[in-house]
Amino acid sequence: MKEMYKKYVNEDHSFDKATMIGIICLIIVISGIFGFIYEFIFYYFNGGMEKFYWRGGNFLPWINIYAIGSFFIYFLTYKYRKKPLKVFIISLFICGILEYISGLGMYIIGDGFRCWDYNSEILNFGNINGFICLRSVLFFGLSSLLLIYLIVPFCFYLAKKVNKRLFLIISISLCTIILVDEIYNLLIARIFDLPRASFIYKKLGFNYVKFK
Repeated sequence: MKEMYKKYVNEDHSFDKATMIGIICLIIVISGIFGFIYEFIFYYFNGGMEKFYWRGGNFLPWINIYAIGSFFIYFLTYKYRKKPLKVFIISLFICGILEYISGLGMYIIGDGFRCWDYNSEILNFGNINGFICLRSVLFFGLSSLLLIYLIVPFCFYLAKKVNKRLFLIISISLCTIILVDEIYNLLIARIFDLPRASFIYKKLGFNYVKFK
């Protein structure tokens, strides 16, 4: 394992365009699911450990902002993988800016709509307008280390060991399924007034976090 880590950090890894697309697709899938699991657990504790809450607006357990963040982190920090502290600091600022802009954008466009509000959450030291706080950016910075030093090398390993055709079919198919889910709930359901995942899950008795 130690040798594999050294090889990953010290050697240049080159893939053809098709394989690279497959790797990015896999990173997007894993990161979005990771974000869902984190929020699923966090809001259980934030709510007093009485019930679990479904997070995100999709049918599948996947949250888009984590996938978007991982995309930026990979392309902006992978070249600094020999310097974990640098990866952490860059990622901390990237995610802080992304989270603030995303939260503020939804608030302005959605006439006060919030997907999260650190004003009403635990461990919210350093809270800025409810859009970011110290706990969130520190968590994202630490998560970036998990991405660059565990998830990315895992994806590289699969890309090298698994049959290329099979790797591409699996990674691109998984990403496509998730993106179709996202596009349906974000655009199609709104445009054609169709039932969204949140509406259906609420009807089924799922709990959602309510922000004032």
